[in-house]
Amino acid sequence: MAPLSVHIKHAGKVHDVQLDPDQPPSVFKDAIYQVTGVPIERMKVMIKGGMLKDDTDWKKVAPKDGQTFMVIGAAGELPKPPEKPVVFLEDMDDSELAQVVSYPVGLVNLGNTCYMNSTVQAMRAIVELQTALNASSVTGLPNQLRLLFNNMSKTTESVTPSSFLLALRQAFPQFAELNRSGMKGGAAGYAQQDAEECWTQVLHALKVVPGLPGPSGSSAHTKGFVEQFIGGEMRRELKCDEAPEEPPSVTTEKVLKVDCNITISTNYMLSGILDALDGKLEKNSPSLGRQAVYTTRSRLSRIPSYLTVHMVRFAWRADIGKKAKIMRKVKFPLEFDAVEIVTDDLKEKLLPISRRLKEIEKDRLERRKVRKRTKVAAGQPKKDRDVEMTDASGAASGSTANAHSSENQEVAGGELQDESVYREKELKELEALVHADFLADVGSSVSGLYELVAIVTHKGAAADAGHYMGFVKRSVFHPISRKAGDPGIPEDDEDWYKFDDEKVSIFPREKLATLDGGGEDSSAYVLLYKTKALA
Repeated sequence: MAPLSVHIKHAGKVHDVQLDPDQPPSVFKDAIYQVTGVPIERMKVMIKGGMLKDDTDWKKVAPKDGQTFMVIGAAGELPKPPEKPVVFLEDMDDSELAQVVSYPVGLVNLGNTCYMNSTVQAMRAIVELQTALNASSVTGLPNQLRLLFNNMSKTTESVTPSSFLLALRQAFPQFAELNRSGMKGGAAGYAQQDAEECWTQVLHALKVVPGLPGPSGSSAHTKGFVEQFIGGEMRRELKCDEAPEEPPSVTTEKVLKVDCNITISTNYMLSGILDALDGKLEKNSPSLGRQAVYTTRSRLSRIPSYLTVHMVRFAWRADIGKKAKIMRKVKFPLEFDAVEIVTDDLKEKLLPISRRLKEIEKDRLERRKVRKRTKVAAGQPKKDRDVEMTDASGAASGSTANAHSSENQEVAGGELQDESVYREKELKELEALVHADFLADVGSSVSGLYELVAIVTHKGAAADAGHYMGFVKRSVFHPISRKAGDPGIPEDDEDWYKFDDEKVSIFPREKLATLDGGGEDSSAYVLLYKTKALA
């Protein structure tokens, strides 16, 4: 149904607003707030038979074009317009486009909503999600996320995510919790929330989004997007330490993340993950007829294209009766090999392509070194340049001794071929190594090798306060060129974007180690890894 032009009567004044019956009432209330200044939590919109609620069905209200609605509620300060008018990309000339397209936009903080803003920015790194949202007919929170993503891609100014926030609070009332101190600590009196909980709840809401199509007969046709690209499968095995003859208990469950426990001895992410996967517990033994100690071993039997790692930095402390933050420094890798956290059966399928991809990556690094040396030598006299080229290519080919590498380091006429030529050969070789089970499971990782693409951090010492920020790898927004002569971001020296609500800045790659934790400054809380591309 097309949007309707209706009137709002408040405090003796009449305002014209748009009402879209295809959107939830919360969107209409936000439009009223924009012209009246009445906060949504104090707003009462009168309709036939009572008051407009967030779950009211517009079909039952049957609004008409030109209808007048009575609004009751004390007005506050009207939302301030941006200092600069919003300019859309399609309205810019070439010079203006060149200046702004390199920076993605930020999100306005609506009062303790940094947890939501950082979550949304990190989710933009899941590029297939935007494709899936735009290709499906979704409603509610998924639709508001689709609209928000689209708005963020069309403008150069910070976006105000009010409609998405309303939909989030409507879907999950926990995010509408107010501060105990009333209006203090936030423009609308709302309490700070947990970014990891927001991440998880949004993913649960996105389970209604259909999966992307794959080859005929693949499981992609029966899976939703979240299960397809973000969901893993965990196999848990319990063995009784006191009764070895007792058959082990095996269960499987769907998971959306992997936890990294942080103890006094945790220094690296992998050890924290293994600590969370393996352990001891007490339960009733059917063979012994009493409580007994069991060893639990959990491993992933399916790993998705996007692997979420949750650094468990907040834990309940019984001595103080509240949740506290674990400040310990834990190093996380920019590249992660998941082979240690998968089942033996899955490991057997991953290793052939995993090992070969690692070898090919070394070849690619050597080629980049050769090209850099070639550029340096380009300005030298021909005799010196020939010596430089010989040394460079010799160093490259001498560093890899296997037969595959000698083919990749082939030099034609003293120069390397275009990078796309090598990538095409490598892709064919790697595709031949992909296990058949992965071909039928679109959205799963075929190698178990991942690269870090997004981070949500927490700053501060308190678990129920502080500040959240998002960090996203630049290539998410600007894909790297695969041709030797094309401009692009070097694969081995790539900066990141830092999203501090509406403020967006460049974050140097070498500073990522400062997010390991160890103090009150920003520490990694949610990490998003993307399976490595074969090409």
